[in-house]
Amino acid sequence: MTGFRQTEFIKVGDVSKLPTEFDPSRFSIFPGFCDVHVHFREPGFSYKETMESGCQAAAHGGYVTVFTMPNLDPVPDNAAHLQEQLSLIDQNASIQVLPYGAITVGEQGEELSQMEEMASSVIAFSDDGRGVQSEAMMEEAMRRAKALGKIIVAHCEDNSLLNGGYIHDGIYAKTHGHKGICSESEWGQIKRDLELAEKTGCGYHVCHISTKESVKLIREAKKNGVDVTCETAPHYLLLTEDDLQEDGRFKMNPPLRSREDRDALLEGLLDGTIDMIATDHAPHAKEEKSRGLKDSAFGVVGLECAFPLLYTYLVRKEILSLEKLIDVIAINPRKRFGIPLGDSYTVWDLNEETVIDPEKFLSKGKATPFEGWNVFGRNHLTVCNGKTVYHR
Repeated sequence: MTGFRQTEFIKVGDVSKLPTEFDPSRFSIFPGFCDVHVHFREPGFSYKETMESGCQAAAHGGYVTVFTMPNLDPVPDNAAHLQEQLSLIDQNASIQVLPYGAITVGEQGEELSQMEEMASSVIAFSDDGRGVQSEAMMEEAMRRAKALGKIIVAHCEDNSLLNGGYIHDGIYAKTHGHKGICSESEWGQIKRDLELAEKTGCGYHVCHISTKESVKLIREAKKNGVDVTCETAPHYLLLTEDDLQEDGRFKMNPPLRSREDRDALLEGLLDGTIDMIATDHAPHAKEEKSRGLKDSAFGVVGLECAFPLLYTYLVRKEILSLEKLIDVIAINPRKRFGIPLGDSYTVWDLNEETVIDPEKFLSKGKATPFEGWNVFGRNHLTVCNGKTVYHR
């Protein structure tokens, strides 16, 4: 938790720090949001997103700190490969961008990365986009990460259970002739990793959980003293397989699950089992998302619409308090990973109603299942470490 300073946080509803140009009767000020799970696509895939456009999108959404996943080219699996990303961050990042180092070489799961030589320059280690299939390799990764004072951040997916699936193995898949991804492909690997985390004492964080079994397993592990945290994403809290359309903007990994899974995620969010909400912002080119459910690339964008969606459909509907929402998108991520806030905040008009229009996104990616949704809340200012990074 080194570097975390609670006193720096702006309290929800405290308008005393509002810049003088903003009427305190109209605007709300929040600590700058922190997203522990984004894909900025550089180096290697700048046609999908760049460091510059990703940061612009984040600032537009109120985010001042993001953690970038390592499924890049080259994969940051040694110091030299990592340096390519660090150079892009130094040159083009307008907000705080903290990279993950890969757990395995090339994220291929066959050989552990050069964790020691990257440790001082990465926030944690992850093979996001792929589960580490070998139990022995994951155990060794946890032991090395613990020795380095780093957390293992896991995309949990058992490849042996996928069977070519690409949406949830539920009613929609069966009635529309699609191949499904079973829930056990996620929770089975979480179960394995929780046992390894307890055995090794390594800090462990689970990416984008989507199933009721995952919630239950993590809840029990916390009760048993395992050093585990987890995240889910807005689309798993607000959508289910019932909302699927034959459109690539509804395809993400893990997939949208059942109503029972969604309800369990909401319960886990309320009782503290789920520590934070991350967007899993995953931009792709338009052509890559225009091939329907079966053939489109996995992933949707989320940085620019996450807060309005969560505020409108959870807070305004009295499912979640505003204070709790700020905890899970701004405060808890910093607590877990030891990131100070500094002079960073975002200013919103919570009564301003808009329609989500991807064409107005600053991200190069436009695919979102929330296109056309009515939301309340519009960002007017984002300040990162004293510097204005977005102003409407």
